[in-house]
Amino acid sequence: MREIIFDTETTGLESKQDRVIEIGGVELVNHFPTGRTLHLYINPGDRKIHPDALAVHGITEEFLKDKPPFAAVAQEIIDFFDGAKWVAHNANFDMGFINAEFDRLGLPPVSAEHVVDTLALARRKHPMGPNSLDALCRRYGIDNAHRTKHGALLDSELLAEVYIEMNGGRQAALGLVGTEQAVVETEAEEDVVVSSHIRPRALPSRLKEDDRAAHAAMLASMKGKAIWQKYRPEDG
Repeated sequence: MREIIFDTETTGLESKQDRVIEIGGVELVNHFPTGRTLHLYINPGDRKIHPDALAVHGITEEFLKDKPPFAAVAQEIIDFFDGAKWVAHNANFDMGFINAEFDRLGLPPVSAEHVVDTLALARRKHPMGPNSLDALCRRYGIDNAHRTKHGALLDSELLAEVYIEMNGGRQAALGLVGTEQAVVETEAEEDVVVSSHIRPRALPSRLKEDDRAAHAAMLASMKGKAIWQKYRPEDG
């Protein structure tokens, strides 16, 4: 199962008039991060950035002047998401903007059946809340101290960790570093290298000689009746 955890930043709150100015995405395969990401800044044309939006993400019109318009990156976005679920926090907001951008280009919208809303998932899992991204990071012990402003890729990376936690735990968390690698075949028929967490060497035993001697004495007192001696005769 392939999923893209994504986020957008926009010029404002109205998808029919405002524009997407940043998109970030993190690829998961079977809830495991593959290391593939998407991160694009987008020129909104003549649409001004609302001061309230600027206060949230800090992306200025001056910074976006030399960035490509949405039309120039639409195919790159489509290719990256092809065959995957679109996973976002408060997905109605992000998908409203994405589909509005696609509509301006005469492209078909993303169907709701291909979208997962992590806010809805969090509300079902934690009905007492709060369920903002920052609150979920605190709940799951995910470090978000570097999130001083919203950013599409950073928020996608944090949400990916939250999403993994909501689906079973940190054994596949983003920070996981392994010493061997496995190849996962994605739905897009490309090989993606992901890490497998294999300890390079066994941990040293914590048993002391007194512990070993006490164990041997206990086995001797059982006069061969310890069932595990059938499998570990050296313990006898």
